[in-house]
Amino acid sequence: MIDLYTSPTPNGHKVSCTLEAMGLTYNAHSINLMKGDQNKPKFLKISPNGRIPAIIDRSNNDLHIFESGAIMIYLAEKTGQLMSKDPIKKAKVLEWLMFQMGGVGPMMGQANVFFRYFPEKIPSAIDRYQNETRRLFEVLDKHLSKYEWLAGQYSIADIANWCWVRTHNWSGVSIEGLHNLDRWKNDMYNKPGMKEGIKVPVKVENLLKDKKKAAEFAKNSSKIVKK
Repeated sequence: MIDLYTSPTPNGHKVSCTLEAMGLTYNAHSINLMKGDQNKPKFLKISPNGRIPAIIDRSNNDLHIFESGAIMIYLAEKTGQLMSKDPIKKAKVLEWLMFQMGGVGPMMGQANVFFRYFPEKIPSAIDRYQNETRRLFEVLDKHLSKYEWLAGQYSIADIANWCWVRTHNWSGVSIEGLHNLDRWKNDMYNKPGMKEGIKVPVKVENLLKDKKKAAEFAKNSSKIVKK
């Protein structure tokens, strides 16, 4: 049994989607970022950096792991799923996983901050992160013109990137004209566990469709940014 401590964010969904895809049994514990649950001593014992997601693997001496990418690699190696044991194929999976962790995630995260959450609108900052996000999307699109999946075979690299790319509208970044990326993004919804994983710990899928709720969410999220 695995205990998952998470929130409905792309990084949180990376792990819940992975768990669902692997068919692993887990308990999801909601960490309310608005109320500061991530800064409470109990959670900091699991995730010293005060960030979600984090897991405790009860079947492995209560092993604590934080950082979404580290968790995904651990689960892939634990189960033998979604990452090849072949050194070359594994390297390609890790390559595109790190692309998300070092590029797509941070850039989209900052785009979210300045486009949605920051109380002052700074056009140069918004443009900086939205443009860089679009450039990264173009890298993905070009690569996906040659491959169905990022590492050749479907893997945790696809899950990691998809959990962020699918939220591009929230970052204010268009994927217009990126037909390969759009094809891949849509195909991902049909992979096992994806539709279930993005509902963990609560469903926020229709947030953008309700402008009032979206505005309220952004306002509440701005409080976290200020801290």
